[in-house]
Formats: sequence, C-alpha cells, structure tokens
Amino acid sequence: MDTGLLVLRLVAGLLIAGHGVQKVSFRLGGNGLAGGTEEFRHDGFRGGRLTALAAGGSQVGAGLFLAAGVLTPAAAMAAMGVMTVAGTVKWHNGLWVQNDGYEYPMVLVVVSAVLALTGPGRWSVDHVLGWAPWPLWVAVAAIVIGPASGLLTRVVLHRPPAPGRRTPHVQAAD
Repeated sequence: MDTGLLVLRLVAGLLIAGHGVQKVSFRLGGNGLAGGTEEFRHDGFRGGRLTALAAGGSQVGAGLFLAAGVLTPAAAMAAMGVMTVAGTVKWHNGLWVQNDGYEYPMVLVVVSAVLALTGPGRWSVDHVLGWAPWPLWVAVAAIVIGPASGLLTRVVLHRPPAPGRRTPHVQAAD
C-alpha cells in the first residue's frame, strides 16, 4: 500500500505542480506569466496577473507538498481548490477531455481527496515527522473546504460576460 501511495503522490503531485509552472513561466511548455494572465482574462476572471500568480503558486506548492507527502491534508485541500476552479472553467464543455471538458481537473480533485483520506503512506515527510496518520476530521475538513474555496473563488473573481457577448469557448448553434 505504501508503494502505491508513493507512486500516486509523485505522479499526481508533480503533474499538479507542473501545471502551475506552466501558468507562471515558459517552462514545461508554458506561455509565461503574461500567457497565464491572458488565459485567466480569457476565461473571464478578474485580477489577471495576481490571479495567475495565485493559481500557479497554489498548484506548484500543493503539487510539491503532495509529492513529498508533507502537510498532506492541507496540500490536498489547496489542490482540490485550484482544480475545482479549473473544472468550473471547463464545465460547459462537458465531461470528456477531448472536448476540453472537466475530466482531468475532476480526476485530480478525486485523487487529492483520496490522498487526504488515506494519508500519504509510510514513505512521506508526514510519516517521518510523526504527523501521519492525520485524524479523519482533518481529511474531511480538507475535502469540504478545498472545493468550497474553489467555488467561492470562482464566484468572487469571475466577471459575467458583457451584455450581448458569449462566454469564452461556447459556440452558437447553427
């Protein structure tokens, strides 16, 4: 079980961190902070540069903490929050990723929730420091607060489209 948790943490955590790196730099195929800022503006978010930095920084931090298994419930909560926001952006495209849907963000939210519930395993910083296993209430709180904070972020930072203007990515029916 510990080996499986290690593999899951490393893969999911490093993918989440890499996604954040793309938002704020030219590394890993990213378009730099200006590109991340434009992506958020295109998706209808206020804050531009600050929003891109907060999202990218959250993803990098949460991903690296998940990969290392340090403060696992908090890292899972942050990952679930930012990936919930990503899911709301893609919601109108449906589930499947080939249609730019929310499948991938949903998988990362679920994996993060599973890591919060199971704990990071024996091969983790949490275990070495004697923090694991975390109490169940901590995991449940992370699972509730993470997505709720993502939804609240969406409500607070999202600009409604101007009258007569369609939201990005939505195509009119013929």
